[in-house]
Amino acid sequence: MKKWIQKAAVQKTISYLPFGRSINYLFQKYVTKGVHLTDSYFYDRLEHAKQHLNAYKKYTGNLVPQTALEIGTGWYPIVPVAFFLTGARHIYSVDIYLLTSKERLETTLRKFETCCNNGQLQQYITVLPERYNTLTQLLQNSPRFTLTEMLQQLGITCLIEDARKLSLPDESVDLVNSNNTFEHIYPHILTPVLQEFKRVVKKEGGVMSHFIDMSDHFAHFDKSITIYNFLRFSDAQWKWIDNNIQPQNRCRVYDYRLMFAQVNLPITEQTCWPGNPAQLQNVHLHPKFAQHPLTEVAISHCHFISDMRHAAD
Repeated sequence: MKKWIQKAAVQKTISYLPFGRSINYLFQKYVTKGVHLTDSYFYDRLEHAKQHLNAYKKYTGNLVPQTALEIGTGWYPIVPVAFFLTGARHIYSVDIYLLTSKERLETTLRKFETCCNNGQLQQYITVLPERYNTLTQLLQNSPRFTLTEMLQQLGITCLIEDARKLSLPDESVDLVNSNNTFEHIYPHILTPVLQEFKRVVKKEGGVMSHFIDMSDHFAHFDKSITIYNFLRFSDAQWKWIDNNIQPQNRCRVYDYRLMFAQVNLPITEQTCWPGNPAQLQNVHLHPKFAQHPLTEVAISHCHFISDMRHAAD
């Protein structure tokens, strides 16, 4: 049996259990080794932070957003910490569950310390010395603080709530961002989430920046399948395979463009990774996907930037 099928079966079972997310964390930590903070993951998120800040500067002329909101931060708050180091004052991380912990935050801060000491951090972001001093002091004195207290000193507030109904005022956020999160949100939920983002981001001087990974995430674990493997299945078949622990909506780039259009969100700039169309030709696509141009279906990742000055009401 292929590894991806085994993992899908285990996560499907876990999804029905009490405390399923905690159990899944232990499963991934000790079995699949998928939750360790690797250098590749850390630097990938640092690159995302760099691109978010570049987009914000490009469309506003300002170096750093004073208020930023990220959805789906996950176990390690890399992008929020990067924003803090550059000078952001208020950083919100919204999710329906609190996935980070004091231990994982400390792991994140140590990665930043190592990255700074080896001279690589400045290749990604411009670090304010006083902010970096706060980070090192937190690490030195972390036994004295709770997770909440540490996050407060970093200007980070975790909003454990439905992103369709945020507790933030209208036009209160300078930069809304996400990092390979949208692919885990089903369209009937993501569309109103985008509408809510549109409400809280500033109309003048507001920017959205979203990275989306449209590859089959089981292929990250099982190299015997391609990143297009999940496009073989019908919606009914995929419902039996998918799980609510780490769902995959299988949306393609044209689906995301449509969702943005439905809520009158501009895609001011988009960067798409072409994927591997030749590889896709060897996949027996379900008609749902086969009816679209292969070059569009094959796109594996994209980065959407929205300049909110061009958003329609």
